[in-house]
Amino acid sequence: MVKDNDRQPGEPEPAGGEPDAASPASQIGAFARGFSLIVSVPSALLFSAGLGFGALARDGGFSVAHTALITGGMFALPNQVVLVDQLARNEALLAVAFAVTLTALRLLPMTVTIVPFLKGVRPRPALETVAVHFIAVTPWIESQRRLPSIPSGLRLATHVGLGLAFWAAMMAGSMAGYALAGSVPAMVTATLLFLTPIYFLLSLLATARVRMDLIAVGLGCALAPVLYLLVPGFDLLATGLIGGTLAFLLRRRRA
Repeated sequence: MVKDNDRQPGEPEPAGGEPDAASPASQIGAFARGFSLIVSVPSALLFSAGLGFGALARDGGFSVAHTALITGGMFALPNQVVLVDQLARNEALLAVAFAVTLTALRLLPMTVTIVPFLKGVRPRPALETVAVHFIAVTPWIESQRRLPSIPSGLRLATHVGLGLAFWAAMMAGSMAGYALAGSVPAMVTATLLFLTPIYFLLSLLATARVRMDLIAVGLGCALAPVLYLLVPGFDLLATGLIGGTLAFLLRRRRA
């Protein structure tokens, strides 16, 4: 594990995940360690989800270039699905932008919790900007698990490596799904798109550090169906805010 004096100011305490067998010894080694996750269960899930998205984009009338641009530029499956769905329905551009922005709000707390890990001995604004692009659900989970056990100066390269690996898996899946569209049943497409949120839920349970984390997940699962009926379109945002707030208040009351 990383020693206390290796952590940067404002950096979170190390997570209680499984430490790496051996820390990388150089920037190239750290990048390679992260990129090696291109052969992993998370990458396979992202490839599968990309298959569904590629088929969805083609069914919506998008070209292969547009599909690649959306996947590569956003790298956030819910945002991609919302954008394609709204444009396919010929919604106004302002409404589309608003819907995608609301969907993207979930990435803000992820960014806030990961960025402190990425600050090494000296600032690297250009590389840090690239790294932020790779903050999505799967890279966030894997970075939370792996970065605390890596020396602070090598975490940025590790995150960029694993982020690029997952980005490549999603891109490859989207292109393959686009090519296979028409031969993939609609039910299979929907199932593939659903794999990523299922993986996210299971990963949250596996990496929960305190009881409040489990309570927040449980409240979110209970509130989601109700809020979907009450405030469709805002249900994801409302579920996170209400479930997280209730879990925090319950913990304070018990403290």
